[in-house]
Amino acid sequence: MDELKGRVGIVTGGSSGIGYAISNVLAQAGATVYAVSRTGGVKAGMEPSAPGVIHVQGDVTDYAGLEALVARLAGEKGLDFLVNDAGITKKCRAEDFPMEDFEHILQVNVSSIFRLCQLCYPYLKASPHKGRIVNISSMAAHLGFSEVVPYCTSKAAVCGMTRGLAVEWANDNLCVNSIAPGWFPSEMSKQVMTPERKAAILARMPVHAFGDPTDLGEMAKFLLGDGASYITGQDFAVDGGALAFGF
Repeated sequence: MDELKGRVGIVTGGSSGIGYAISNVLAQAGATVYAVSRTGGVKAGMEPSAPGVIHVQGDVTDYAGLEALVARLAGEKGLDFLVNDAGITKKCRAEDFPMEDFEHILQVNVSSIFRLCQLCYPYLKASPHKGRIVNISSMAAHLGFSEVVPYCTSKAAVCGMTRGLAVEWANDNLCVNSIAPGWFPSEMSKQVMTPERKAAILARMPVHAFGDPTDLGEMAKFLLGDGASYITGQDFAVDGGALAFGF
């Protein structure tokens, strides 16, 4: 249980859902995890985080605040990894989607990731373990979904960013990958879930079941560990076979 012992990193969106699960798995593997969220703590009704998870308040769209936050968290120990999980969505047909909401989704889901990667780059480059960035993409990066077109757009951009950074920083002691979750319980998925959509989703995957967010943590742990030092520029689907499902 000490695969990541001595490593220090940041997970955004760590107060609940996927970010919370990833933070716990990484901490249980020995890492010190700074879980950054707007609340700065675990959301009400949830179990306390694993020892090793340190909740920190931060807004990923406040770039000046992020710069100071990253410098403070890096401190003397530096940073070994960054997991970009924070994201938002909104359900609305494309022809009626307010442009201000479209732009806000791209700011949170795309621009803030790029800025955090920039800010963490010098620390990750100096990591003795080889720096790692893991971005959370989505099935929506690969498949079209009705009423969440801006979200689909943002997640496709995350995959493009992941590949571009992986190539540009390949010789800078950095690996950059992404994880595409299938359908997992989260506050964001509840926003767009209806009985009809739920039935369609379950029919769309071979295992016909929603995933356990811990599985995403295990994939992140692998990508941050020593066994993944030659893997970069890839998007890993953890989706119950949804992308592979034909007829």
